[in-house]
Amino acid sequence: MRKEHVTVIGGGLAGSEASWHLACRGVPVRLFEMRPKKLTPAHKTGKLAELVCSNSLRSKDLTSAVGLLKEELRRLRSLIMAAALVSEVPAGKALAVDRELFAAYVTEKITTHPLIEVINQEITAIPEEGIVIIATGPLTSEALAEDLKRYTGEDFFHFYDAIAPIVYADSINWDKVFRADRYSDEEGAYINCPMTKEEYERFIDALLTAEKVPFHDFEKPKYFEGCLPIEVMAERGRETLRFGPMKPVGLKDPRTGKEPYAVVQLRPENKEGTLYNLVGFQTKLKYKEQERVFRMIPGLEQAEFARFGSVHRNSFVCAPRVLTKTLQLKKEPRIFLAGQISGVEGYVESTSMGLLAGLNASRLFREAKRVVPPRTTAHGALIHYITEASPKHFQPMNINWGLFPPLEMPARARKKMPKKERYRLMAERALKDLEAWKEEEKILADFNC
Repeated sequence: MRKEHVTVIGGGLAGSEASWHLACRGVPVRLFEMRPKKLTPAHKTGKLAELVCSNSLRSKDLTSAVGLLKEELRRLRSLIMAAALVSEVPAGKALAVDRELFAAYVTEKITTHPLIEVINQEITAIPEEGIVIIATGPLTSEALAEDLKRYTGEDFFHFYDAIAPIVYADSINWDKVFRADRYSDEEGAYINCPMTKEEYERFIDALLTAEKVPFHDFEKPKYFEGCLPIEVMAERGRETLRFGPMKPVGLKDPRTGKEPYAVVQLRPENKEGTLYNLVGFQTKLKYKEQERVFRMIPGLEQAEFARFGSVHRNSFVCAPRVLTKTLQLKKEPRIFLAGQISGVEGYVESTSMGLLAGLNASRLFREAKRVVPPRTTAHGALIHYITEASPKHFQPMNINWGLFPPLEMPARARKKMPKKERYRLMAERALKDLEAWKEEEKILADFNC
């Protein structure tokens, strides 16, 4: 394998972060970014790391999972976190930035580094030789996506995601729900939220009048009949959902001995059983509306959401099928994926995947051992999710506490502990394990920026 340099395709947050970590470890980089010669429908400038949707990088609080992820990035010498600090604007507990200053800082750092060559050119095919990091984001061009399918398989690449909300298991009212699989007398894997006729009617009324998120100019609604937004199904008739995702057939409520009028099913999202997915509830409702409407479901009155539902343009691979824990393609280990295309959701999460891809690509370049962060860290929790989630139901995910292994203490004690305290202890554990990993693997020993 030729190793004159590493090719990075895409100059967003993930591509910029990956390029920085390669160059700061002495590895020459050729960074391809098609802007400004060819703009995407979402971008307005030719600067690297342009934020297109929001100037907020979400919570700074260490008792939030994304706050922990940002602190880990800072400790791993993230360029994106450095840019955020110099361009930060007041926003309470959130990390918000001046978008122009943010992009300008990243662009200046990348373009002036002696080992990084920025080439403003569109790449439509993956180079046949050398180490490559693909960090083209949710708006990956169809030409490059088609070429990537050579290495991932036709069925493992997606252009649109239809995401259902996910709730934390400990926020479900277990007294109002029951476990059962359809047509089975035994306790099953699904959690069922039964509804009376009156509850169903009130729910439909709220759903039909709830405010929706409009599509961006660059998005066209590409709904598939087998994966329609819940509100679109409701608009086709008040009984549609009772014959679709909310059908009660084959589900007997053990408390009444009868089938409910309607049922909302929750499917376990992870092996630990800390997260549950609302089956068939992909939606374009605004987040506050999702909270209001979906908390009308019996058992979910106090539900806390690890992820809200959405339907939007997002190119990503089925990571559990195609990626290793070091972000290399299983079929072609010289190719790394970084950012949202790898199966994470959000700016901060994309940055973290860019950092890990750059770190491991630099090690492959030098024929050194690739590394995986501890599962207890935010970086490790994300890697574990995208590579170990069920391939059948895989969808991109933001970092959240449900992805972390529980604290090592009796379950009863964990349950009684206030959430803030539990999350504080999980964050402390993560940072302790991160520092030990950095020392053991000499993560920053060759970092010279």
